[in-house]
Amino acid sequence: MKTAVVTGASGGIGSAIAHRLAADGFSVVAGYHRSAERAESLVAQLPGHGHQAMRIAVLEPESLVSLAHTLAESPGSLDVLVNCAGVTRPVPHDDLDALDDSTIDEIFATNWRGSFAAIRVLRPLLDKADGAVVVNISSVAAVTGQGSNVAYCASKAALDSMTRSLARALAPSVRVVSVSPGWVLGEYADKMPPEFIDAQRVATPLDRLATVDDVARAVSAVVSDLPFTTGAIISVDGGRPLGVA
Repeated sequence: MKTAVVTGASGGIGSAIAHRLAADGFSVVAGYHRSAERAESLVAQLPGHGHQAMRIAVLEPESLVSLAHTLAESPGSLDVLVNCAGVTRPVPHDDLDALDDSTIDEIFATNWRGSFAAIRVLRPLLDKADGAVVVNISSVAAVTGQGSNVAYCASKAALDSMTRSLARALAPSVRVVSVSPGWVLGEYADKMPPEFIDAQRVATPLDRLATVDDVARAVSAVVSDLPFTTGAIISVDGGRPLGVA
């Protein structure tokens, strides 16, 4: 059986990706950090069989090593890794003092180092698969420099740079692609003032914000429909960089 690992699967985007990959026929490992109950509930709702929830703390090496050991002992192959675990918090871009070192370190450690660490520990398993794919969930903030804070934008730009570097380094056995959403309707957007979210919609040429299913469909396409694509940044932003600021 083909297996897909989704880190950060208990969140809105991660859950939608897990559902889509399960519908595509993958056995899904739904990774979570603290939200075990949400992950278990997700797994119970996935179509197909062979799914499991697993604690995957991307900043804890022992957690990643345990994941690799479990997968190595399981039947089938590891065909897809989706790096969806990430963190941020709103900090005005002009308030440099509010973006303290500990926040910067947390954002970069989770959004960049955590993704790299997951790829590093799972590479031997990915190399054994037939046409394995790594999908890094990035953000339009990497291109526009507009996002929840300066460090978040920079961390996603770094993630895209890693996508390009590893696409070359891991070829031809493993493809590496970024899927880069704009604002996505859901838990995080719901915390923002309605007028702010509406302004983001107005600034988007396609006149709406992304849904979690838009992102999940893009991941599915990268995995199943774009076999000759690697090192690319697949935008799911409605043309946001083309819109007004």
